[in-house]
Amino acid sequence: MESKTSAGSTSLTKEELAAIEDEEVLNKMLDNTTDFEERRMIRAVLRDLLKKKRDKREQDRGSRQQDLKQQGLSKGGTMGVAVSVGRASMNQQPAKNNSPSHPSPSARSQASAAVASAQKCPATAPNIKNVKQMLLDWCRAKTEPYEGVDIQNFSSSWKDGIAFCALVHRFFPDAFEYSTLNPYKPRENFQLAFSTAERLAGCPALLDADDLVQMKEPDWKCVYTYIQEFYRCLVEKGLVKTKKRL
Repeated sequence: MESKTSAGSTSLTKEELAAIEDEEVLNKMLDNTTDFEERRMIRAVLRDLLKKKRDKREQDRGSRQQDLKQQGLSKGGTMGVAVSVGRASMNQQPAKNNSPSHPSPSARSQASAAVASAQKCPATAPNIKNVKQMLLDWCRAKTEPYEGVDIQNFSSSWKDGIAFCALVHRFFPDAFEYSTLNPYKPRENFQLAFSTAERLAGCPALLDADDLVQMKEPDWKCVYTYIQEFYRCLVEKGLVKTKKRL
């Protein structure tokens, strides 16, 4: 009755989990444990940790603005300078990813070929449907600890770019600061997610940020194709272990 510890399970108390402040360690623990109660506690600690990081970022930004005010960098325009610098700090990380937002012609052709191939095979439709649901469940599980992400489909759930960023951040937590992302800046979110996935996972930029922001909702076939490619790149790099190839 008592033995709840499974392979890779931690059996830590809530207080011991709360003392862990390494996001990568918590993510690995979440992947390894199979106990429902432990998973629930780890997810709660992850949410609290992300919130702490976001609050600290806001506090630091406020302190920087206050310092600028006290220094009096310009007569009569100190407030404007402080706000300007604060905004620059919020937008700094996405600006680092200067890779072109437009995918190469070869990347576009890969995406078109993949979508066309999926549409041409009615005989394998049931299998494709099962794989699609498995991939959707995987995305939901990997982004569950992230605030502002609720993946229900391959279309509207991805329209502000935050879900893409959360999925990429789950595997590359040091690549950027998730807590600074703004859901009202979808183009920057798309560019950040796609450029990071291409740089660190080797996933080609099959989607175009400029095209996505012009759509009311992303085309589910395009999003599904991109996520499938990202998953395969992770498998090839040994970051995802699976017996089934999606």
